[in-house]
Amino acid sequence: MIGMQSVLSLDDVHVVRDGVSVLGGVTAQIAPGRCTALAGPSGAGKSTLLRLLDRLEEPTAGTVLLHGRPLPSYDVLEVRRRVGLVQQAPVLLGATVVEDLRTGRPTLSEDEAVELLGRVGLADQALSRLTASLSGGEAQRLCLARALAVGPEVLLLDEPTSALDAVAAMSVERVVRALVADGLTAVLVSHDLRQARRLADDVLVLRAGGLEEAGPAAESRYLAGAS
Repeated sequence: MIGMQSVLSLDDVHVVRDGVSVLGGVTAQIAPGRCTALAGPSGAGKSTLLRLLDRLEEPTAGTVLLHGRPLPSYDVLEVRRRVGLVQQAPVLLGATVVEDLRTGRPTLSEDEAVELLGRVGLADQALSRLTASLSGGEAQRLCLARALAVGPEVLLLDEPTSALDAVAAMSVERVVRALVADGLTAVLVSHDLRQARRLADDVLVLRAGGLEEAGPAAESRYLAGAS
């Protein structure tokens, strides 16, 4: 059965919006403990597919599965706990670093908060620091830590470095690589083919709402031109 050897999978998924096919018949699997990039030209359906994986959007037809079970068979809050999402631009929800970390998990202890900050390369940050004073790279890494606070199995990353300068973007990439090395499953939407090659173990290439290519990133024809 589709999905039994994967964390997340899509079985003949269609999305029709205002009479227009956004995704058409996509069948794919997301392997555990690896980074899968969703690549393809603008308008190919990458962000729509990512939203399906977190139940922020529902397919018109077909099934999205988590560990072989259709997503609607889970409570939506359980899905959001097990499948975290980091948006393109960092959105901070608390006035201080620790308050932001606790928005998803109010019982988070200070020791746990410090450990989370260490995981995302913010070990030198004070828990009481005002989030308004954080740089763009620091803010995005805090968003990563906040997503990790609830213990997700999968982290969805929607263009997580596109709003950052080159130095900040590389710091976020280092965090993502370290998280995957620790066993987290990541799904990355990126228009930057070089970034996809640097981070991804696997790639799903979408074009005009269809799946054009699926397999190891190192063997991808679509990513072959990236350097």
